[in-house]
Amino acid sequence: MEFRRINGLPPYVFAQINGLKAEARAAGRDVIDFGFGNPDLPSPDVAVAKLAEAAMNPKNHRYSASRGIPNLRLAIATRYKNLFDVDLDPDTEVVTTIGAKEGLTHLMWVLLGPGDTAIVPSPSYPIHLAGPGFAGAKVITVPMHDPGVSTSDPGDDFFYGLVAAWHEAEVKPRVIIASFPHNPTSACVDLLFMERLVAFALEHDIIICHDFAYADLGFDGYRPPSILQVPRAKECCVELYTLTKSFSMAGWRVGFLVGNAEVVAALTKLKSYLDYGTFQPVQIAAIVAMNEATDYPDQLQRIYQSRRDVLIEGLNRVGWPVVPPRGSMFIWAPIPDAYREMGSLEFSKYLIEEADVATSPGVGFGEGGDGHVRFALIENELRTQQAMRNLKKALVKLN
Repeated sequence: MEFRRINGLPPYVFAQINGLKAEARAAGRDVIDFGFGNPDLPSPDVAVAKLAEAAMNPKNHRYSASRGIPNLRLAIATRYKNLFDVDLDPDTEVVTTIGAKEGLTHLMWVLLGPGDTAIVPSPSYPIHLAGPGFAGAKVITVPMHDPGVSTSDPGDDFFYGLVAAWHEAEVKPRVIIASFPHNPTSACVDLLFMERLVAFALEHDIIICHDFAYADLGFDGYRPPSILQVPRAKECCVELYTLTKSFSMAGWRVGFLVGNAEVVAALTKLKSYLDYGTFQPVQIAAIVAMNEATDYPDQLQRIYQSRRDVLIEGLNRVGWPVVPPRGSMFIWAPIPDAYREMGSLEFSKYLIEEADVATSPGVGFGEGGDGHVRFALIENELRTQQAMRNLKKALVKLN
């Protein structure tokens, strides 16, 4: 039987790692898991309390609005004003999505079709590569900055690559998918890079979709910029913001597409055919999170920075040098030279089997990722220190 939309999807290599984790745990082994970027920190108490209260009201059990209830769209517009000094019209420049992945996938449906092309970084978060394909379009990959190898500015690496890709493309791209801080490489950029990107898009009539999942996770004083801070950005840009990492509300599935009114309207129209929105008590609780737990993202940021520091220090101490990222919740670690020929999948398997440490193989993020593994900052400092002791023994054994 033929399943046309999924036939072209590559094998899901993370499933092999998940299988090994399950086998190890079934055998009674304590696997320290840095593999899946699934936040372990709790959601804000005020949001949980409001969810319980709203769920008790039968009026909230009915269909909601696929575009998001008005006060939720107002809350994200207020947050953008407070964080980035960006004005958003909650009626025309905001639509609520059921998490960023749903929003991006359906956004590709309204922006792309068979015969179109999109520029996507490589390596990249898997849905960034697959989303255009679901719409029938082709992906042109541009190498992303490798913080372990390149000493140039990460924006330079990507920008010059996309300029070259646009000039070489037979079918000129309609969409650029960007995401900074970047997953999986953790590459970060400044507002000047965003200005160059917007100028390029305006010149060539391209829509930029900026996945801003790690908007609130900058380290050492770095604050990730919103692309909508750039003058005229709304003419060609939309941005995806989510409560998943910023408020540790991963399972709640609350995200937003904001920016260009025409693109927002197009996604709103499509979603009106596809869903009735997130469960209304979840939307109400999300409003409370953004309005009453405004300092919660800063608390989470400090925890993730502490975890980053412990992990980076530990890796360097065991002889695995890694550059500390300025943002995101990941460490993108080049496989040590002595083990590089194993490839990322086999190396990740080895780390589970010999060190009880789970990572994500870089090949799962596209062909540009195979020389790396990704650590997610989802284990506390004590667990991370234990992982480093395990790794030290495993890496010595491999030598």
